[in-house]
Amino acid sequence: MSYLEWAESQLAEVELLTSMFPSQEELEITDQLALAELRAYVEGSGLTGSPPSSRPQFLIKQKLDAASMERPGVILSCAYPSEYPSVLPEITVRCANLSRAHQTQLHADLNAYLIENCQGEVCVLPAVNWVKDNLELFINRSLSAAPAPKKESASLRPQEVFTRLWIYSHHIYNKTKRKNILEWSKELGLSGFSMPGKPGIVCVEGSQPACEDFWSRVKVLTWKKIMIRHREDIPLDHQGEDSRTVQSIDSLRKFTGFEEAMFDPHGNRGNHMDLGQLYQFLNEKGCCDIFQIYFGIEGR
Repeated sequence: MSYLEWAESQLAEVELLTSMFPSQEELEITDQLALAELRAYVEGSGLTGSPPSSRPQFLIKQKLDAASMERPGVILSCAYPSEYPSVLPEITVRCANLSRAHQTQLHADLNAYLIENCQGEVCVLPAVNWVKDNLELFINRSLSAAPAPKKESASLRPQEVFTRLWIYSHHIYNKTKRKNILEWSKELGLSGFSMPGKPGIVCVEGSQPACEDFWSRVKVLTWKKIMIRHREDIPLDHQGEDSRTVQSIDSLRKFTGFEEAMFDPHGNRGNHMDLGQLYQFLNEKGCCDIFQIYFGIEGR
């Protein structure tokens, strides 16, 4: 298929979804400019005639219970790669009723279903229907697997752990992924940075559960290659001689907030960063040793 044929299929699907979910409470287009550029390209009214660099992003919101009108029970966040529907769309399912493990399993099962039944075809509506048909099963599994609450003394509670994850990706170009990384880190109270381009680097630090939640969300997106290159886990020592807190999550952070860091982009596509500047950045944060872990050479 050509770029124009891909774009025509994408636009037709968005228009179908808009007719099926007419209100913003059901379907929210989060990048209206990308949709306008896609339509102009398909209709031949674009300024350049070239395929648009961005693709539509939207949220499909479904109630778990028709009687509950307070907020959506499940949200499907969707984004089109340029070659969709020849490749699968990027779909992330969010539901507060799911544990992290069962949410990860839901994503894996959904992707397996789409690969087997919808490869090469538009598939957002089949994905919505699959989630509606299967979500209750995953929620029930989450509830049955949840441990019963116990009353326990402070001395028997699990020790809190500070975690720092150093994530490596073959590349990070996609605007939706970059946006998700920024939003999820903020939502989970994580600090650190992400470096888009080729290669892509993400560092998140904070409580261990929040870091694990972040990783479980990121790794199920569509990547050529992604891994945790290095991790640091530091148990917190809460009791000093005078019983005051002597360590906390914030006291161990090396970054203030979370940012997307760019280091003099260059190359034909402007997607390679100046690694010397990256090394200086890491050095200023007291993390210069990670440079050799990533690249196998000492920075300077």
